[in-house]
Amino acid sequence: MLTIGRIVHYTLSASDAEAINRRRSDFSTFLSAAPKGVGYVGHVGNYVDVGEVYPAVIVRVFGANSANLQVLLDGNDTYWATSRVEGEGPNTWKWPDRV
Repeated sequence: MLTIGRIVHYTLSASDAEAINRRRSDFSTFLSAAPKGVGYVGHVGNYVDVGEVYPAVIVRVFGANSANLQVLLDGNDTYWATSRVEGEGPNTWKWPDRV
């Protein structure tokens, strides 16, 4: 059953990967010009690519198979994937395999 708080596997699309990598690159550029001693939180983590799968928490449900997700990235940030549907391939989520 699709409910908030459940963990699913989300597959990144090309636009997801571009947005995540751009935020991380922008922060790296910002660091070189930022005043020292100023507090800020940045997007830091490993490069991501289309087709990679990450765990995601369901934060809102729309109908039987559509949800907003907080994708847990390999870094200190998350990615908000909105209105994603269950399926196979990029831009979709699926239930983890039982092992």
